[in-house]
Amino acid sequence: MTDVDRVLSESTENYLETILLLVQKSPVARARDIALRLKVNRSSVSGALHDLSGRGLINYEPYGFVTLTPEGTEIATRILRRHEALRDFFVNVLGIDRAEADEAACRMEHGVSKAIIDRLLDLSTFMETCPKVGEKQARGDGYRCREAAHSLEKCELCVSRCLENVKNRVGKGDSNKMSVTVLSELKPGEKGRIEKLAGAGAIRRRIADMGVIKGSLVEVIRVAPMGDPIDVKIRGYHLTLRKTEAADICVQKVV
Repeated sequence: MTDVDRVLSESTENYLETILLLVQKSPVARARDIALRLKVNRSSVSGALHDLSGRGLINYEPYGFVTLTPEGTEIATRILRRHEALRDFFVNVLGIDRAEADEAACRMEHGVSKAIIDRLLDLSTFMETCPKVGEKQARGDGYRCREAAHSLEKCELCVSRCLENVKNRVGKGDSNKMSVTVLSELKPGEKGRIEKLAGAGAIRRRIADMGVIKGSLVEVIRVAPMGDPIDVKIRGYHLTLRKTEAADICVQKVV
């Protein structure tokens, strides 16, 4: 957490998060769109934008467009990550309705530390990825697999064996239930478990830096109108991939 993070109010964080969400859909944000999304008046937005501009977090001229500076983008991304991690945990682990989970995440995200978010992401990934999650939790392994914590290769091996067992049990007539494809073929909202990382070393390193291994869950968030680029989420992180990069990632579609 930077010094700037520590002095940002909840309202200011909401503005940064809102601007980030708007510029993800178009190159710039507009004051009227920010006001509409946050349900505040234009004068409040103008004051907040002047403050953010003075802090060096946004580029803004009165009555002009709004964009995030590199520092503003970094902070806003962390805020959005906290929100999405909380929301996804409520939905995927606790089974809370998405709208209610989103509202709760909005109220809670501003006071949650990175350590807690990382722990929630570990638990969420464990629950969604590990085919033996019930068995391991019953043994008291907690929020993640104790074996995988010491060796990611063990996690990869365990997932591979479980998938192989399932494939062996599925008859040829039901082969569509075990749909293996590439990430570029998934549609927004669809998820898959990573089977293989191919392609050039750069993209493999980018994904590996996030702690992603075979068996990790990846979700397609949005696809550009022409199919390129593709925005995905892995372990709470957003990653923008070219279509050719996504085509090098083999996944087993989660149905």
